Amino acid sequence: VQVVESGGGLAQTGDSLRLSCAVSGNSFTVFTMSWYRHSPGKGPQRELVATITHGGHSAYYLDSVKGRFTISRDNTENSNTMYLQMDNLEPEDTAVYYCKVSVRFASPWYEGEYDYWGQGTQVTVSS
Repeated sequence: VQVVESGGGLAQTGDSLRLSCAVSGNSFTVFTMSWYRHSPGKGPQRELVATITHGGHSAYYLDSVKGRFTISRDNTENSNTMYLQMDNLEPEDTAVYYCKVSVRFASPWYEGEYDYWGQGTQVTVSS
Protein backbone atom coordinates (compact mmCIF):
# COMPACT_ATOMS: atom_id res chain seq x y z
CA VAL A 1 0.00 0.00 0.00
CA GLN A 2 1.42 3.35 -1.04
CA VAL A 3 0.05 6.64 0.24
CA VAL A 4 1.19 9.86 -1.39
CA GLU A 5 0.10 13.38 -0.51
CA SER A 6 0.42 16.39 -2.77
CA GLY A 7 -0.81 19.95 -3.07
CA GLY A 8 0.90 21.68 -0.19
CA GLY A 9 2.78 24.93 -0.56
CA LEU A 10 2.94 28.56 0.41
CA ALA A 11 -0.18 30.65 0.87
CA GLN A 12 -1.28 33.92 2.38
CA THR A 13 -4.05 34.48 4.87
CA GLY A 14 -7.38 34.01 3.13
CA ASP A 15 -5.99 31.94 0.28
CA SER A 16 -7.05 28.43 -0.68
CA LEU A 17 -5.12 25.21 -1.21
CA ARG A 18 -6.26 21.74 -2.18
CA LEU A 19 -4.45 18.69 -0.85
CA SER A 20 -4.68 15.29 -2.48
CA CYS A 21 -3.95 11.83 -1.11
CA ALA A 22 -3.55 9.00 -3.59
CA VAL A 23 -3.60 5.39 -2.44
CA SER A 24 -2.20 2.68 -4.68
CA GLY A 25 -1.55 -1.02 -4.48
CA ASN A 26 -3.42 -4.27 -4.98
CA SER A 27 -5.99 -6.47 -3.31
CA PHE A 28 -7.36 -4.22 -0.61
CA THR A 29 -10.28 -1.93 0.12
CA VAL A 30 -9.77 1.51 1.57
CA PHE A 31 -12.09 2.35 4.43
CA THR A 32 -11.70 5.39 6.64
CA MET A 33 -9.47 8.13 5.26
CA SER A 34 -8.17 10.96 7.41
CA TRP A 35 -6.05 14.10 7.32
CA TYR A 36 -3.78 14.87 10.26
CA ARG A 37 -1.38 17.73 10.76
CA HIS A 38 1.65 18.43 12.88
CA SER A 39 2.92 21.85 13.83
CA PRO A 40 6.37 21.99 15.48
CA GLY A 41 5.25 24.34 18.20
CA LYS A 42 2.29 22.23 19.28
CA GLY A 43 3.97 19.16 20.74
CA PRO A 44 4.76 15.76 19.25
CA GLN A 45 1.22 14.60 18.56
CA ARG A 46 -0.41 14.85 15.18
CA GLU A 47 -3.77 16.58 15.23
CA LEU A 48 -6.75 15.02 13.50
CA VAL A 49 -8.09 17.57 11.04
CA ALA A 50 -10.79 15.66 9.18
CA THR A 51 -12.03 12.13 8.58
CA ILE A 52 -14.31 10.67 5.93
CA THR A 53 -15.99 7.29 5.98
CA HIS A 54 -15.81 4.61 3.30
CA GLY A 55 -18.91 5.70 1.42
CA GLY A 56 -18.12 9.36 1.85
CA HIS A 57 -21.43 10.00 3.55
CA SER A 58 -20.08 11.01 6.91
CA ALA A 59 -17.25 13.34 7.85
CA TYR A 60 -15.67 14.75 10.98
CA TYR A 61 -13.87 18.07 11.26
CA LEU A 62 -11.66 19.68 13.87
CA ASP A 63 -13.57 22.61 15.34
CA SER A 64 -11.04 25.19 14.17
CA VAL A 65 -11.40 24.17 10.51
CA LYS A 66 -15.18 23.72 10.35
CA GLY A 67 -16.66 25.88 7.61
CA ARG A 68 -13.24 26.41 6.00
CA PHE A 69 -12.03 22.91 5.11
CA THR A 70 -13.90 20.27 3.12
CA ILE A 71 -12.88 16.64 2.93
CA SER A 72 -13.96 14.45 0.03
CA ARG A 73 -12.96 11.21 -1.66
CA ASP A 74 -13.12 9.47 -5.01
CA ASN A 75 -14.07 5.82 -4.63
CA THR A 76 -14.31 4.91 -8.28
CA GLU A 77 -13.06 1.51 -9.37
CA ASN A 78 -9.58 2.60 -10.33
CA SER A 79 -9.10 5.41 -7.88
CA ASN A 80 -8.67 5.74 -4.15
CA THR A 81 -8.05 9.42 -3.73
CA MET A 82 -8.93 11.80 -0.94
CA TYR A 83 -8.94 15.57 -1.04
CA LEU A 84 -8.86 18.38 1.48
CA GLN A 85 -10.08 21.69 0.15
CA MET A 86 -8.73 24.37 2.45
CA ASP A 87 -10.31 27.81 2.11
CA ASN A 88 -9.78 31.00 4.04
CA LEU A 89 -6.44 29.76 5.32
CA GLU A 90 -4.99 31.16 8.52
CA PRO A 91 -1.41 31.23 9.80
CA GLU A 92 -2.49 28.74 12.47
CA ASP A 93 -3.07 26.21 9.68
CA THR A 94 0.67 26.08 9.02
CA ALA A 95 1.75 22.48 9.48
CA VAL A 96 2.81 19.31 7.77
CA TYR A 97 -0.36 17.57 6.63
CA TYR A 98 -0.48 13.79 6.63
CA CYS A 99 -2.90 11.37 5.06
CA LYS A 100 -3.84 8.22 6.95
CA VAL A 101 -5.86 5.40 5.46
CA SER A 102 -7.34 2.25 6.94
CA VAL A 103 -7.44 -0.73 4.60
CA ARG A 104 -8.69 -4.29 4.64
CA PHE A 105 -6.91 -6.86 2.55
CA ALA A 106 -8.71 -9.35 0.35
CA SER A 107 -6.53 -12.19 1.57
CA PRO A 108 -8.01 -14.14 4.49
CA TRP A 109 -4.51 -14.24 5.98
CA TYR A 110 -4.88 -10.61 6.97
CA GLU A 111 -7.81 -9.92 9.27
CA GLY A 112 -9.00 -6.54 10.41
CA GLU A 113 -7.90 -3.09 9.28
CA TYR A 114 -4.38 -1.83 8.77
CA ASP A 115 -3.34 1.82 8.89
CA TYR A 116 -0.93 3.45 6.46
CA TRP A 117 0.49 6.96 6.46
CA GLY A 118 1.82 9.18 3.74
CA GLN A 119 5.07 11.12 3.98
CA GLY A 120 3.35 14.46 4.56
CA THR A 121 3.08 17.71 2.65
CA GLN A 122 4.02 21.12 4.03
CA VAL A 123 1.47 23.91 4.18
CA THR A 124 2.75 27.33 5.16
CA VAL A 125 0.38 30.26 5.57
CA SER A 126 1.79 33.74 6.03
CA SER A 127 -0.07 36.70 7.48
